[in-house]
Amino acid sequence: MSNSALLLLGRILIAVIFIFAGFGKLTNIGGTAGYFGSLGLPVPVLTAWAVALVELLGGLAVLIGFKTRIAAIVLAAFTVASALIAHLDFGDQMQLTQFLKNLAIAGGFLVLVAQGAGALSLDGWRS
Repeated sequence: MSNSALLLLGRILIAVIFIFAGFGKLTNIGGTAGYFGSLGLPVPVLTAWAVALVELLGGLAVLIGFKTRIAAIVLAAFTVASALIAHLDFGDQMQLTQFLKNLAIAGGFLVLVAQGAGALSLDGWRS
C-alpha cells in the first residue's frame, strides 16, 4: 500500500471519532453543557458549542485533508487538554485507559503535522 493510501486510511480512522463526537455534542448541547458544568468548566454552554465545533470541523478537515497540519495541531492540543481535564482519576482503570488513548491520538495527529495529508487529499491536490 502506498504512503498516500496509508495516510488517507490513517486520516479516516483518526477523524471518525471526532466527527461522531462533535456531531453527538451538537445534537445534545444541553447534556454536553451539563457534563462540562459538572467538570467545573467555565460557561458550559459556550464551551459545549466550541468543543463540538472543534471536534466536528477539525475531524472533517482531517478527513478530507484540508489544512491538515493546522487541524491536526489543533486537535492534538485539544486531545491532550481533554485528557488533562476529564481523565485524571488514575485509580479508575477506564480513566487511565481514556487518558492514554487521548495521548495516543495526539501522537497520531503529530504524525500528520510532520507528514501532511498526502497526495490523496485536498492539500495534496492543491499543491
